[in-house]
Amino acid sequence: MFDFREELRKLPDKPGVYIMHDEQDTIIYVGKAINLHNRVYSYFRKITNRGPQIEKMVTHISRFEYIVTDSELEALVLENNLIKEHRPKYNTMLKDDKTYPYIKVTVGEPYPRVLFSREMKKDKSKYFGPFTSAGAVKDTIELINKLYRLRTCNRSLPRDIGLDRPCLNHHIKQCDAPCQGYISQEDYRKQIDQALAFLNGNYGLILKELEQKTQAAAETMDYEEAARYRDLYNSVKAVSQRQKITDSGGEDKDIVALCKDGQDAVVQVFFVRAGKLIGREHYYMTHVSGNSTEQILQDFIKQFYSGTPFIPRELMLQEEVEDMELLEKWLTQKKGSRVYIRVPKIGNKEKLVELAAQNASLVLHQDRERIKREEGRTIGAVKEIAELLDMDHITRMEAFDISNISGFANVGSMVVFEKGKAKRSDYRKFRIKTVSGPDDYACMKEVLTRRFLHGMEEQKQLENQELDQEFGSFTRFPDLLLMDGGRGQVNIALEVLAELHIDMPVCGMVKDDNHRTRGLYYNNVEIPIDHRSEGFKLITRIQDEAHRFAIEYHRSLRSKSQVKSVLDDIPGIGPARRKALQTGFASIDEIKEASVEDLMKLPEIPRNCAEEIYAFFHQ
Repeated sequence: MFDFREELRKLPDKPGVYIMHDEQDTIIYVGKAINLHNRVYSYFRKITNRGPQIEKMVTHISRFEYIVTDSELEALVLENNLIKEHRPKYNTMLKDDKTYPYIKVTVGEPYPRVLFSREMKKDKSKYFGPFTSAGAVKDTIELINKLYRLRTCNRSLPRDIGLDRPCLNHHIKQCDAPCQGYISQEDYRKQIDQALAFLNGNYGLILKELEQKTQAAAETMDYEEAARYRDLYNSVKAVSQRQKITDSGGEDKDIVALCKDGQDAVVQVFFVRAGKLIGREHYYMTHVSGNSTEQILQDFIKQFYSGTPFIPRELMLQEEVEDMELLEKWLTQKKGSRVYIRVPKIGNKEKLVELAAQNASLVLHQDRERIKREEGRTIGAVKEIAELLDMDHITRMEAFDISNISGFANVGSMVVFEKGKAKRSDYRKFRIKTVSGPDDYACMKEVLTRRFLHGMEEQKQLENQELDQEFGSFTRFPDLLLMDGGRGQVNIALEVLAELHIDMPVCGMVKDDNHRTRGLYYNNVEIPIDHRSEGFKLITRIQDEAHRFAIEYHRSLRSKSQVKSVLDDIPGIGPARRKALQTGFASIDEIKEASVEDLMKLPEIPRNCAEEIYAFFHQ
């Protein structure tokens, strides 16, 4: 038994981190303190106005532990690490865990490349970013490679020069083929320097050079080359004109502001690099009830900048936070150079912070409207169906469908919707084992019997603690069973449930002559449903999804059987050798055309087997 009085007395008057556990010994809160004794002791005093979130958390504390550090800065770093590792329930958490793209120039290589990267490593490369749009980064890299005819291959140069043929990029004049020695290392380096100038925002020189090349090509009547330079000129001009918002300081800074409304908070960040606004991003914060704006901002800064490889020279906030000096010191240490946190009061900087706050508010309220619409399409639609069928509640629905072509490869599908949303992790496929020929009723009976017998077995194992519920995909039975059809399919389902002594409502999704959802068949009555209602739209989605899933499975089986029928007729070809042939050759035609020696290049195919394959296709 944890003795709170005794343990509180033992708390030292030193900086450190404290960790709160609940009855299951789960970490529910992590915090830092200049004085561990005073901070932890405060949780167990009767203090008003500390917020409902903290009050609730205190009632769940079963024990606490602490780690002493040499300084408050060390406590801050340790607190961040522990929050990131354990994601405690009552800490204000950054919901989005995003990694941002960079443009990486491998200047440490003899023949550098311009690459897409999700992380900034301490290597000899130069990094530009981070950027908020991966698509824009890829477009920029493609443009740079076209502009300066840079290599995109992974060959180790100059070691591999001349070992292989030049790639397609050389033939379409988008690479000068350093892999063949067609360009010297010095000339290639000049092109890389121009690419670096471009990435640093030096567009003027590049535009002038492209304009001159366009005119020169036109004068020599090389109109194809002139058109190429003209297109590149237009691309660079478009990139340069995107940078509308500038700052005379030309520094890197992040502008951070938030909007909070009850249980929800959104933080908006504007990314300014070299004085130019290159993008913005918003982040959701959870567990914010009872927390002030400054508390949420402080938690965001600690969590966000502990995970991003790039830290700007300046952070501009909408209001001061409690540990501003400590955060400055921590960020400076991480960056390796001075970082400033400022709260602008007047001028353009203050307007940028206001703009960020307005954007955060816009995102928060638009998202709330989107959530309401989504709830109408999902939870609201489920409620409509429950009312239509006079049921108290519906959470989980399962729908089944059968697919075959003239009785070939009968298959069944099971799709699951919970609270109106598809739960794809619970989808299941069934290959019919006992039915041959096109008998949908018999196929459906087999599928349902297998599904519920499997579920009953899992429930038994669960009762005997032989199965973790998380891994029992059939354990949970549906609140409503949906059949793709009317009276016939419903009666088959009711027959299976009666044989297994399971009491469960079954509803048929009836289609009209045009194969469109018409209504619901329930308790021997066809119930019409308003085609404009969200409930009708949900039923249609479920029916279409069950059909799609069954058709896709059937198509994959047909495809596999076609490949198998050819290769498995060859003596000595089993699953392993068949897989090796399919991996080693692009198609069956390539296998047919291969010589015995070509076939023997695969380690899994010995000579006698290669001769059998060759003879099979050439006899």
